[in-house]
Amino acid sequence: METMLPLSLLLHLLLLSGCPAGTSMLGEEADFYGDEATGYGPVFEEQPVDTIYPEESPEDKITMSCRARASPPAAYKWMLDGVEIDPTTVEHNHYALSEGNLIINEPVKYQHEGKYSCLASNNYGTVVSREAWVQFGYLDLFSPEERESVHVKEGQGAVLLCAPPPHHPADLSFRWILNEFPIFIPLDKRRFVSQITGNLYISKVEASDSGNYSCIASSASISKSVFSNYIPLVPHSERANKKYPADLRVKFPDTTTLVGHNVTLECFALGNPVPEIRWKKLDGDLPPNHEVRTAGAHLHLYNVQVEDGGPYQCEAVNSKGKDYHSALLSVEAFPEWVEHIRSMEKDLGSDYTMSCSATGKPKPHIRWIKNGEPLDRKEMRFSSLTFEDSGMYQCVAENHHGVIFANAELRVFDCVPTFEHNPVKHVLAPRNGRVVIECRPKAAPKPTVSWSKETELLRNSSRVFIWEDGSLEILNVTRADEGRYSCFAENDRGKANSTGSLLVTDSTKITLAPSNADVKVGENAWMQCAASHDALLDITFIWSLDGNVIDLDKDSQHYERPLNGSSNGELMIKNAQLKHAGIYTCTAQTSVDNITTSASLVVRGPPGAPAGLRVMDKSDRSVTLQWSRGADNHSPISKYTIQYRAALSQEVWRNASTSPSDVEGNAETATVMDLVPWTEYEFRVIATNTLGTGDPSSPSPKEKTLASIPVVAPSDVGGGGGTSRELTITWTPVQEQYYYGPDFGYIVAFKPRGGLEWTQVTVSDPEAKRYVHKDPSIPPWIEFDVKIKAFNVKGEGPYSLTAVVYSAQDAPSDAPASINGKVLSATEAIIWWFPILQSNIDGYQVKYWRKLEDGEGGGHRVVVSGRENQTRLDGMRPDSLYLVEVRGYNSAGYGPASDRLEMHTKRAPPSQAPTIIGKKFKGKSVNIVWEQVETLANESPVEGYKVLYRPQGHSTGTLYMTNRRHIELPLYEDETYVVEVRAYTEGGDGAVSQIFITGGSVMAARPLSTTGLLLTALFCLNP
Repeated sequence: METMLPLSLLLHLLLLSGCPAGTSMLGEEADFYGDEATGYGPVFEEQPVDTIYPEESPEDKITMSCRARASPPAAYKWMLDGVEIDPTTVEHNHYALSEGNLIINEPVKYQHEGKYSCLASNNYGTVVSREAWVQFGYLDLFSPEERESVHVKEGQGAVLLCAPPPHHPADLSFRWILNEFPIFIPLDKRRFVSQITGNLYISKVEASDSGNYSCIASSASISKSVFSNYIPLVPHSERANKKYPADLRVKFPDTTTLVGHNVTLECFALGNPVPEIRWKKLDGDLPPNHEVRTAGAHLHLYNVQVEDGGPYQCEAVNSKGKDYHSALLSVEAFPEWVEHIRSMEKDLGSDYTMSCSATGKPKPHIRWIKNGEPLDRKEMRFSSLTFEDSGMYQCVAENHHGVIFANAELRVFDCVPTFEHNPVKHVLAPRNGRVVIECRPKAAPKPTVSWSKETELLRNSSRVFIWEDGSLEILNVTRADEGRYSCFAENDRGKANSTGSLLVTDSTKITLAPSNADVKVGENAWMQCAASHDALLDITFIWSLDGNVIDLDKDSQHYERPLNGSSNGELMIKNAQLKHAGIYTCTAQTSVDNITTSASLVVRGPPGAPAGLRVMDKSDRSVTLQWSRGADNHSPISKYTIQYRAALSQEVWRNASTSPSDVEGNAETATVMDLVPWTEYEFRVIATNTLGTGDPSSPSPKEKTLASIPVVAPSDVGGGGGTSRELTITWTPVQEQYYYGPDFGYIVAFKPRGGLEWTQVTVSDPEAKRYVHKDPSIPPWIEFDVKIKAFNVKGEGPYSLTAVVYSAQDAPSDAPASINGKVLSATEAIIWWFPILQSNIDGYQVKYWRKLEDGEGGGHRVVVSGRENQTRLDGMRPDSLYLVEVRGYNSAGYGPASDRLEMHTKRAPPSQAPTIIGKKFKGKSVNIVWEQVETLANESPVEGYKVLYRPQGHSTGTLYMTNRRHIELPLYEDETYVVEVRAYTEGGDGAVSQIFITGGSVMAARPLSTTGLLLTALFCLNP
């Protein structure tokens, strides 16, 4: 093995031959990486990243990337949990290096899981990459155990547990399917899937929710999904659909997230009616970067910032009650550099301190690494640098959220002064101005600098100064200062000098300064500016407003001036707006000097928006507001307009009635009148002056007026119907904005027509639309007087108009008589009966079922009106014995059934279509021939044939019936006709064959099934 020279000695030998091309004077930040560089330490271009390897992956290797730019090229080695990996040993035979990349062949969890880091080294030093985790991902199958059925009453809530299997990493997503894949459960206000637990929540179960449910758990990290066993959900119907208050079942926990990340908070409630989810931030407004998704169940915050942290609350509300939950969102931060180290060149023997600081939450810990080895130092402070201090340094900032690295190379050098790369320059200076001539040799240690003009040695005086960095400054420059200037640099390694020159020009002077201006919004204004300057130099005019340079190209809509090069720099402000007011500064600038002059522009316009709007006092119908005056924009405010918006309806802003009715410009308070009690409002104030109306203030915080007795009664009072011995009363509920207070409900009053005593019942549900009074003593079909009024916590409102409502009828007591019927085909029949003579019949229900094969409960039902006494039965099975019964019904229920009628349907029509075997043209007709249809034993015998002759594209045409097996049809030129042939029997029409006829040609078509025939020509086949 070759022996390597020590790094410090190698660097010293390189530097003794002269200053490297990349070095810099006096500790400047170094540029080691340009084309002229003699070499440099490693700089990472690619570092390893956290990797999750699926345990079931078909790929049998893991590749960890590492690549560094370096001259000479870097050598690499890798560490696992702080231990060096040597691919040449038997212990590490799964590893291989490819350039800087580490390849793990046939990875095994217990051997290869851990934290990996890469080291890149060359003659200038070593750097360590960030650490990267290799983890093994898996998602097991769900438990094979059968899931128990979930039984729940309709209207109640249900929770189906997902119980995801063991997995890593934790980032699963969840969906649910109903009955079969891929019928996914749609998420809405009623249904929600928690992405934390995977559970499915149904706030109010309906009959349509019945079915088998399966939870799908998916891992994006390993691209795998698994399905749970089905969970049957069995809703049970309830005659009275009970209401339940909102009950939060999904509650977001105290949550910690990082600055710049996205976070989702979950809330979902069970309840009937389906609750509405509302979100708020308890210590302020919701952040502007929020979005409410999944019908309110998710509060999503994008690009979270520190100020977004704090307590958040979700509120579930329905007409039966509210439920609340709050938890804390903590926002912490990944380490971020405030100041970090940079590559530097420093003189041998000089002092130097490496500075490194970072922010983060928790506050990051700082540690140092040199050439891949940790340093036990809190700060990197050097006094009297040596060559041994050269090397690759890394500052590491870390908290429990992560680690960041800052890498830099420090070179300690000495060399003879040289001006090869930075000679003294030829400079221009304005007469009576100031000039600095730089002297920047490359040298180490720091050289001693002296100056001469021509042959005269210069010393510090009242006009001439030699700075500490070697630069020469001359004040109050005159023509006599023109000439050649030489800088001399000397250190213990040698000396050097460089010569430049100074040329004195005429000073730039303002000849026409701008004047103060005063305009109204929309008018134009001019700012004059002219200057004299040296004829050898070009002049440029730069305008700024309140210190900010005006971009004439970007804002050409409002600014215009002559092209540069002219001695006139006049600026025109077009269509001036309030934002254009301020101090305008004109800068006349040449390559040598500049001079400025300023003037103010006043823009008068409509007032600015009032500020600090708040509610000072309130009653049930009024609110007193207070605000602070906005800017009058140089024209006194003459009046204020107050507007309001009801939060419930989110209606447009409306002008408010106020006291005083005219709010004068010197006022800062007013009372808004004629508001609705117990209603949430926002308010805003708008100022006006003689120049116009300004922008509105920001809306006030939402404020609810006090409660009051309701004044609106329910409308459309009516009712009737229902079950025997019931009085059903209905109404249109009062709209929410007229509740006028909490604990809103209804008082329903009723009495028999002509009676004296009213019965009163309280209904506490504000959304209720009906009340059913059950009383065994209520006679059927008698008149009741009914009236309804609203109430709340403050008292009772007025009654509605009195309505007349009938009590429920009794169910029919008689059964239909003389039921009879006739079978029409294999699938149809007609029945008739004598109507019931009672007056309370709304209609009839006909039920029919197969006597042997079907249960009575599975029969078909047909409903006809009370004016009918016959109906057609269809959908019957061929060659089957049916039982038929009829019963009357009304709103109180069904009456007794009639005697049962037995009917036997015909055998099925032929399933075989006629085979068309011949077509012969005779002048203007065509003869069609077909084979005899042979029926099966369970099919009706053929009675004849039907031929439908119709234009193509039409569903109707001419229908022929014949006992023969041929027919002659007229022929039509230039038009295509369809010929359809089928057998007919007592069981109905059989399958059909088709051919197409165009002029003198015939085209075959496939046979049609009986169903297809019924769809295309039903109306002409039933005589």
